[in-house]
Amino acid sequence: MFLEATLIGILCYLGALSSPWLLGLTGGWYTITRPLVSGMLVGAILGDIQTGILIGVAVQAVYIAMVTPGGSMPADLNFVAFPAIALGVMSGKEPSVAVAIAATIGIAGTILFNFMMVFNSYWNHRADVALEQGDEQGVYFNSAIFPQASNFVLRFVPTFIAVYFGNQYIEGFMNSLPELVIRTMTVVGGILPAVGIAILLKQIIKQSSMLIYFLVGFVGIVFLKLNMVGLVMIGALLALIHYNYKPEPRPAVAARAATQTDDEDEF
Repeated sequence: MFLEATLIGILCYLGALSSPWLLGLTGGWYTITRPLVSGMLVGAILGDIQTGILIGVAVQAVYIAMVTPGGSMPADLNFVAFPAIALGVMSGKEPSVAVAIAATIGIAGTILFNFMMVFNSYWNHRADVALEQGDEQGVYFNSAIFPQASNFVLRFVPTFIAVYFGNQYIEGFMNSLPELVIRTMTVVGGILPAVGIAILLKQIIKQSSMLIYFLVGFVGIVFLKLNMVGLVMIGALLALIHYNYKPEPRPAVAARAATQTDDEDEF
């Protein structure tokens, strides 16, 4: 388990928000830190890629609408994507329980993220001092090397500890929990993906009438048992119809505005 914990810890660092190695945010934060991708990677490392993907899909639905503007971090998706999914795979429980574990670890990870931001301000101060003294090497070390070293420690070490020691205790700990607790985690974990999708719909739907397209997709998947190819074709057809045949603005509004303009010109 030492090798597996090391690999997952390295992936956690590479996918961190401040890690530059995988084409910056493109390959790190916005690719391997997506639970859908990290679930597959963690599952492959732990030897259970199917469970990793199932947990990754469930966790991705929870955080599908999460945005991190500036320094705002409602939940640390990096810790959700790697140590949380790893613990979910090793727990042996169903994906909904893993979702509840991931949500808890994501909130706790925000504390470490905020600590890293505060710690980086210390390196920034040292870089300013080195700049005033004309110390080019000091500027380089305090603006690039030391912050990345801090980022690596704060990502790799907690992930390694969680995976390496969690492998020994997580399954026994989960089995020791009362049935009521497991049932509660299952229910909460089943609700959270629906909450994530609802937040996404709130962000992208500007008119209530557009909810009909979501309902059509839901009916097609659940009741008509359509595959994704068929559903995409139906969605593309509906999008084309909506774009080409959406109603034009009523002319009465424009005519009323023109009349008011004429009245003002007369005065």
